[in-house]
Amino acid sequence: MNTTHKRLIWSILILLFIAEFSLAEVDEIRIIDAKTASDVSPKFMPVKPADTFREGTSKVFCWFKWKDAKVGTKLTARWHYVTDGVHILDNTFAIPRKEGSGGISLSMPASKTLPSGSYRVDLAVGDHTLKSVEFKVE
Repeated sequence: MNTTHKRLIWSILILLFIAEFSLAEVDEIRIIDAKTASDVSPKFMPVKPADTFREGTSKVFCWFKWKDAKVGTKLTARWHYVTDGVHILDNTFAIPRKEGSGGISLSMPASKTLPSGSYRVDLAVGDHTLKSVEFKVE
């Protein structure tokens, strides 16, 4: 076998390993429901779920429910202001148990409000988006 063939075989093996590793990350959790809300209750349930929030809103929660998680899986909430194509913020946190629900918020500083427009939050493991939720402020 010549050097070119060996390199090709190694390249294919490396690509297969990377693909398998990437899919294994995604299999570490399943997001079965997600929505935006005004708050998340102490029992980790959405309060006033909505996809449109009134002008003057300073905080929006993304509530989500998961199953089949590997404890400690790093989930990232990526917040986007779609109207201007701006990536706002990433929140990364470790999933504490195999299944459950919880939430993460996008908050403006004191006395500031979210600009009117369209938004999206992507729930992701690594580079793989598992669920996206869109909302508006108007």
